[in-house]
Amino acid sequence: MDFRRELYRSSNGDLWSLARDPADGAAMIVHQANGPSGAAVSFITLRDFLASGANGPEHQALLRLIGTLVTTGTPSSRNDSGNSPEISPSSS
Repeated sequence: MDFRRELYRSSNGDLWSLARDPADGAAMIVHQANGPSGAAVSFITLRDFLASGANGPEHQALLRLIGTLVTTGTPSSRNDSGNSPEISPSSS
């Protein structure tokens, strides 16, 4: 993985980053445990990361980052008819 964007560093030294898998381009979370815990590195799909409770500060950091990608009232948030697109809940 060539690119990682730090999402959150806990007070105990654990680090969560957003990264891209070079094999397929999929975004994923990389968790590196702190040194005393062995500094093990885990690779977590976004789906699994967000499905695992999503209540921790590392989850909130990812949700804040996603929120920065969305702005309201911009021309790109309008469909061809000039109306805001409707968002419906996912069935998955």
